Amino acid sequence: MQIGLIAGGGELPLIVTRDAREQGYRVVTVALEDIAPAGLNELSDEIRWVNPGKFGELIETLKARNVRKAIMAGKVSKSLLYKSKVLPDMRAVKLLFSLKDRSDDSILKAITEELRGEGIEVIDIASFSPHLLTPEGPLTRKRPSQEQWKDIAYGWRIAKQIGLLDIGQTVVVKDRAVLAVEAIEGTDEAIRRAGQWSDGGAVVVKVSKPHQDMRLDVPVVGSTTLATMIEARASVLAIEAFRSMILNRQALLTEAEEAGIAVVGVTDGAFPAERPLGSTRT
Repeated sequence: MQIGLIAGGGELPLIVTRDAREQGYRVVTVALEDIAPAGLNELSDEIRWVNPGKFGELIETLKARNVRKAIMAGKVSKSLLYKSKVLPDMRAVKLLFSLKDRSDDSILKAITEELRGEGIEVIDIASFSPHLLTPEGPLTRKRPSQEQWKDIAYGWRIAKQIGLLDIGQTVVVKDRAVLAVEAIEGTDEAIRRAGQWSDGGAVVVKVSKPHQDMRLDVPVVGSTTLATMIEARASVLAIEAFRSMILNRQALLTEAEEAGIAVVGVTDGAFPAERPLGSTRT
């Protein structure tokens, strides 16, 4: 068995590669230059590094190796579209001109359809690595206060609206006021910006889009997210349960405990002021 990996930035491509190898897959990786982690060189059975703009080369690499199923894993900032070091080939140019807009959904769905047309199916990363999915309930011993639960509920509504508009997945709030909304800059920069406007105690809420395609752009938090929260002196991380991922969960939760940050997995409408500690569901 073999599987293709289209690798962006962060820890996720490394984790998915390890999962695939443990499941007996041979991993053929197409890694995006200057974005994907170097550790993929050792983990992959075969790897090719390509410029992010060379969509035709990406497809031909997978086809030449008879890859029929692939996973897209890792962050690729849309800001690359506006940087000169990314040189789109004719296939990428054609794809971009076919879009009704340059929202994340439009770009990712167009890429997925192009791959499907070449006989390559993009599969659901959540079903492939289900251990990454966020459980429901408090994940740290420290739990949100009643006031923070109100902020979570408020932030959830705002985050779902910006998700519906395909702007971003994260909002940062305090005392039912929005401090920052994620857009092209990404989650970490939104958290840093919020830190400039609050004297600590902000609540970070990250959700899936209302019609989230679990193959594409699934909300992910990891050690970098937590480090940014510590830098910004944020107090709570609320993530949508079952439709988002936590990387290296136990290590992240241990670090959150040490920093006094509450981490909780939430679902639509489930914003109680208190939850019993043992209510976490996996």
